[in-house]
Amino acid sequence: MAAGAQGYAYDALRRTAWVARTVWEDETYAALLEQAASDLRDRFQRDFWMREHSFPALALDGEGRQVDALASDAGHLLWSGLLDKEYGELVGRRLLAPDFFSGWGVRTLASGQAAYHPLSYHRGSVWPHDNALITLGLARYGLHDEARTVAHALVDAATATGHRLPEVLAGYGRDTHPEPVPYPHACVRESRSAAAPLALLTAVGGA
Repeated sequence: MAAGAQGYAYDALRRTAWVARTVWEDETYAALLEQAASDLRDRFQRDFWMREHSFPALALDGEGRQVDALASDAGHLLWSGLLDKEYGELVGRRLLAPDFFSGWGVRTLASGQAAYHPLSYHRGSVWPHDNALITLGLARYGLHDEARTVAHALVDAATATGHRLPEVLAGYGRDTHPEPVPYPHACVRESRSAAAPLALLTAVGGA
C-alpha cells in the first residue's frame, strides 16, 4: 500500500464530494465522500507516520508494517492535502534538507540510505515532474520560501540543459557538481517535464 496513492485517493474523494454537492446536488453522497476522506486521513496519519523520522513511510507491506524509506513520494501528500498542517510543514521542510535536496531538485530517495544511488531511476535521481508536484504542495502548506527554492533550482537546471527539462536528472549534489549531471537514457522530450514549468509558475506566482 503506497503512501502516494493514499494521497491521490484522498484528493479524488474530496473532488468527487464537491461534484456531488455542486453539480449533482446530492448532499447525502457528498457527506459520505467527505467522511470517507476524513477517515482515510486519520488512518494514514496513524499507520504511515514514522515518529522517529517525523516523516511518512513510503508504503505498508502486506502485513501492515511500515516500509521506512525516506522518499519524495511524501511531497505528493502535500499536493493532495492529505496531511494535517503540522505534519505537512514537517514533511515540507524535511524535503529541503541536504540529503533530499540536491541543489537541482528533490531526490526521489534521500541520500545516505542503503538503497540510494544518484544514477538509479527511482532511488536517488531528480524528476522534474515529481518536483513540480512537490512545489505545488509546499505552496499549499504555506511553505513559500521552500517552494521558491525548488522552483529556482529547476529553472537553473533547465538553463544548464538547453532550456529544457529532461525526464530525469542524476541525483548528484550541486555542491560537488556545478552542472546538472544527465541521467543516462533519459527522455529528452517528456510531456510531464514539459508541464512542470506551468506547475512551478502556479506554485510561486512568478517569484
